[in-house]
Amino acid sequence: MSSIKDIFVNKEWRFWDQSMSGRTKSALESFAADDMLCELVGKEGSLPTIRTWVHEKTVVLGIQDHRLPHIEAGRDVLKSHGFQSIVRNSGGLAVVLDSGVLNISLVVSEQNNAIDISEGYDIMVDFVRHLFPQLEGRIEAYEIIGSYCPGSYDLSVDGKKFAGISQRRLRHGIAIQVYLCIEGSGAERAAYIRDFYEAGLQGQQTKFGYPVIVPEVMASVSEILGQTITVYDTVIHAQRLMNHMMQNVHMQSLQPEETDLYMYYLTRVVDRNKKMLNKFE
Repeated sequence: MSSIKDIFVNKEWRFWDQSMSGRTKSALESFAADDMLCELVGKEGSLPTIRTWVHEKTVVLGIQDHRLPHIEAGRDVLKSHGFQSIVRNSGGLAVVLDSGVLNISLVVSEQNNAIDISEGYDIMVDFVRHLFPQLEGRIEAYEIIGSYCPGSYDLSVDGKKFAGISQRRLRHGIAIQVYLCIEGSGAERAAYIRDFYEAGLQGQQTKFGYPVIVPEVMASVSEILGQTITVYDTVIHAQRLMNHMMQNVHMQSLQPEETDLYMYYLTRVVDRNKKMLNKFE
């Protein structure tokens, strides 16, 4: 069984920070980047990678979300709140991205050592616990009923969810992704998703059970701590944590020799998103 010590301690890693440079870009670019890294890391053409990323006012929908009976009305509500919406290629339901939400992808290879789904989640849970020593012993992983994108690996403190984890598996590479609500109001973000589902369902019964959002069960790390913690602070701490645990950390963004593969995955992600949503444009 893999642990954070097995994959981090005394190992070489790559760190790709897009917490500032990616803000004005489409979140589709981040999903393409993770797909590219899955292939490269999976075949050991790149070091295992931690990528930090932030995007402005975007709601990332899951596969089931785009099947809402009144999805057009739901997307219009998000648009009225200033959010664009896209469909992601990893599991789960709708989540909110904005300047106060930090996303972290851990991309590892299972070319030589298989990592099962639960192990992947556990690795990220352990990483987040190391990332917030101020919350030592308080972060729990279980489903928070009433949150958006609920799952058994919701991360919470005292019943207040601040993070959710998903995985993307491709060509022997695994991208374990977490969104961390660092700044601002968790309840306000949840209210946007509540309004989205209410407009998308309009009281209609569906085979799939969409979550009933209770905004009060969500909070940001800043709210939980009662003090301002910024995305920038968290990225810097992640970098320090890597430097402390790992043998060597290479600061490395997209390399020239990776561009063609990145463009291949970006085209695929963009085309897939259009296919999912084109009838609503």
